[in-house]
Amino acid sequence: MSGDHSRSLGKGSAAPGPVPEGVIRLYSMRFCPFAQRARLVLRAKGISHEVININLKNKPDWFFEKNPFGLVPVLETSKGQLIYESPITCEYLDEAFPGKKLMPSDPYERAVQKMLLEHFSKITPIVFKYFVAVRDGQDATALKAEIVEKLGKFEEILSKRNTVFYGGDSISMLDYMIWPWFERLEPFQLKDCLSHTPKLQRWMEAMKEDPAVKATMTDPQMFKDYLQLYLKNSPEACDYGL
Repeated sequence: MSGDHSRSLGKGSAAPGPVPEGVIRLYSMRFCPFAQRARLVLRAKGISHEVININLKNKPDWFFEKNPFGLVPVLETSKGQLIYESPITCEYLDEAFPGKKLMPSDPYERAVQKMLLEHFSKITPIVFKYFVAVRDGQDATALKAEIVEKLGKFEEILSKRNTVFYGGDSISMLDYMIWPWFERLEPFQLKDCLSHTPKLQRWMEAMKEDPAVKATMTDPQMFKDYLQLYLKNSPEACDYGL
């Protein structure tokens, strides 16, 4: 029932019992980039956790008690505390658990990461819009140009800083927060958006070597097949390939 690749719980399923002491629970979905953010942080910090996957196309009623928005990721502690919204869950994990801090210690650097995340949050809906437009045979040239332009800002930052990662020489919170969409550029048919961004290309290669990234990666073809089902509103989408 629990684990990154467990079958999802849908409408009519019984709500899971209390979270065991010494463990944190993540409500997730195998293909969700927002939930992957939390999965990356949990692994990067070596936090003892269990994963319960939710069928986002056929949500259990009890899940809305965990998050009124009905979205993943959601964290639940053994005290029954609930935390949702991906940037908030990740920041909570970084603050509440020992080990390497992923957020910079300097208040200004922390603010910079949060501002960049705001910039990135404007890209994610366009990526999905682009994919749907291409699938429907519409002209998506303008959408693609917008994505290229917005990614250019992230290339510029790495150039200015002259570092491999956004946190300097090691991976920081921002690196993990934006990674899930770079991982999906190929299935979203946007890989060539990086053809003129050598620093981002180098960043991607370095990220692929990270143990947390390796452990949470999805095969591009599998993600593509999942997307087809997801866009048809298929209740089978979330468990595709199991």
